[in-house]
Amino acid sequence: MPRPKSDFETLYPYRLYEPEEILDPDLMYTVPEIARLLQGLDPDVELDPETEENLVRWTVPWLMTHTDDLVINDPVGDEPGYFGVESDERPAEEIPEDADE
Repeated sequence: MPRPKSDFETLYPYRLYEPEEILDPDLMYTVPEIARLLQGLDPDVELDPETEENLVRWTVPWLMTHTDDLVINDPVGDEPGYFGVESDERPAEEIPEDADE
């Protein structure tokens, strides 16, 4: 249910971090690790499953917003995908035409 702004003592500007602000350019991260970093947490900190699920849910739109700035590995089997900041030292490669086969 919507609430009047007057119900809140403090309002802050809504700000999305840029990938370079939270991701080390030399590392690749899973979505749950990025979710933790976006909250100012260590990427290895333990969270209860419900909290982690909520953080991941908020992280997916952030990833979609920054697709031009990020690279992803080619996951093998059930391994998770890892995301990182695209850099001149390690730019994204072209996706082969038969990648989905």
